[in-house]
Amino acid sequence: MSKNKFSICIPAYKSKYLQECIDSILSQTIEDFELIILNDFSPEPIEEIVLKNQDPRIRYFKNEKNVGAYDLVDNWNKCLELSTGEYIVIMGDDDRLAPDYLAEFENLILNYPSLNVYHCRSKIIDDDGNDVMLTPSLPAFEYVYDSIWHRLRQLRSNYISDYVYNTSALKAQGGFYKLPLAWGSDDITAFIASAKKGIAHSNKPVFEYRSNRLSITSTGNDLHKMMADVSYSDWLGDFLKNNPPHPSEKVIFEHLLKEKDKYMHDKKLYTMMLSMRSSPFEKAKNWMNTRDKFGLSIKDIGVALAKSMNSNRS
Repeated sequence: MSKNKFSICIPAYKSKYLQECIDSILSQTIEDFELIILNDFSPEPIEEIVLKNQDPRIRYFKNEKNVGAYDLVDNWNKCLELSTGEYIVIMGDDDRLAPDYLAEFENLILNYPSLNVYHCRSKIIDDDGNDVMLTPSLPAFEYVYDSIWHRLRQLRSNYISDYVYNTSALKAQGGFYKLPLAWGSDDITAFIASAKKGIAHSNKPVFEYRSNRLSITSTGNDLHKMMADVSYSDWLGDFLKNNPPHPSEKVIFEHLLKEKDKYMHDKKLYTMMLSMRSSPFEKAKNWMNTRDKFGLSIKDIGVALAKSMNSNRS
């Protein structure tokens, strides 16, 4: 039996915003939660910061060696193993929760008690915590192929902490889906969790994602991200074969079957474009050297380079 309603988990490596992250969690209007902090054998003063917080809801653990960014999902799944809550959320060590984050998800759970996954709108903040943007609003409820189609069309954005999962259901599906750098792992984990029953959304932005140059979206090995895109494509092909759509999604499902390869190709172009935001011509040269491995053409690389440079100018 669960000891808590919620488990909030922080796989921690960076210390700069960690106390701010912890404060936002301990300030929740709902108190029925545990806070698991997993120190990924960081050289930064993670332990010193954690031990200053004398709150009985905090459970502190430390890896014997650094797992690192490539295997980040291993830390997510270790947190899942450690959790005792009925529901679980994974936090970034530099992000924040609004005070009513758990209250908003509790309302979602009350309204849709049979689901395995729930989601909220997010606020993007800068290094100083200032508001920058909101992620798109979403329907109150949807089935999985609507989620997949909108995501592949890049009509929405999401982060791992947007989602709250039923812990036992997440464990039953094998935990968080592992891809290099967790690049797409949040997508696929949520798709699997919503495959049978769908997903409920809140349009209240109760999660705050800090967009900074140290986030995995901005850093990481470009080739590893492209490897993750290839694995994502393989996963989607298998998922489409093995998961028939809800009757209301038949048109979307048939469209995805027809256009899957195009969407996955566009995803590769997007990954290349992101990589070229810094040192664009050097990155373009690197992609030229590996284009055969990832099924890329010279035209593809040129298109990604042009989009990246236009984005930088904007």
